[in-house]
Amino acid sequence: MKSLHRSDLYMWSSFDSDRNVDFNSVAWIRPEGNILIDPLPLSNHDREHLNSLGGAAWIIITNSDHIRDSKDIAQLTGAKIAAPSAEQETFSIPVNRWLSDGEELVPGLKVMEMQGSKTPGELALILEATTLITGDLIRAHKAGSLMILPDAKLKNRQEAVASVRKLADLTNIETVLIGDGWSVFHNGSQQLQELAAAL
Repeated sequence: MKSLHRSDLYMWSSFDSDRNVDFNSVAWIRPEGNILIDPLPLSNHDREHLNSLGGAAWIIITNSDHIRDSKDIAQLTGAKIAAPSAEQETFSIPVNRWLSDGEELVPGLKVMEMQGSKTPGELALILEATTLITGDLIRAHKAGSLMILPDAKLKNRQEAVASVRKLADLTNIETVLIGDGWSVFHNGSQQLQELAAAL
């Protein structure tokens, strides 16, 4: 796993040749139990690294298209799984906790629901008020610029734009970590405001 901008954050990735983009997963290392977000399969090296850091207590899945290797990693580590409340009726794997807008799974990890994306109630996560972790709605297929899903994949463009603008109103975001595409964007609030203004 790669070290990120904070000593307690790591990322691992897999290149998707069909979409020509990286898929990314995040690990938040914390004394009370580590949290994995949208976990991809772990290489042997990354599995050993995660084990050396204490394994995982929780896995958060931001949307049903990002289940990835969550079930196997949960079985391997004993982690519980959290997922979007709006997908309770259709989620394809067992979930221990359903998350809704404004909740905190653990202290310092706030949930925001994104509306209008390709799945209902997609989660964006705000870590200790300064780091935003996105699922599918906000992506970065080109270095240096955030974008949203193409209109053809959105359930409701107006709601999707409103969700992005809600994130752009957060003035403390220092870094945005992207689920699909170029992974790390500094000057997070400015990047989000520029995206919102372009929509």
